[in-house]
Amino acid sequence: MVGSFSIWHWVIVLVIVMLVFGTKKLRNIGGDLGGAVKDFKQGMREGGEAAESKEDVKQVSGQTIDVQAKREDTKV
Repeated sequence: MVGSFSIWHWVIVLVIVMLVFGTKKLRNIGGDLGGAVKDFKQGMREGGEAAESKEDVKQVSGQTIDVQAKREDTKV
């Protein structure tokens, strides 16, 4: 078959990657990737909770809140 890789191609690629990066660095990369996925999932859950809390605010939309905005000059 032209253009497809056999299992031996993937084994050779894996061995070359392990020789170039080393097992410790690959382990660190795997841990970082796992942490990023975990943080992403947690952020998605928190984003869903924030969307639910915004729906509560929409139910009280008949009230008006009077505020005054001021600009703070930060000259150095």
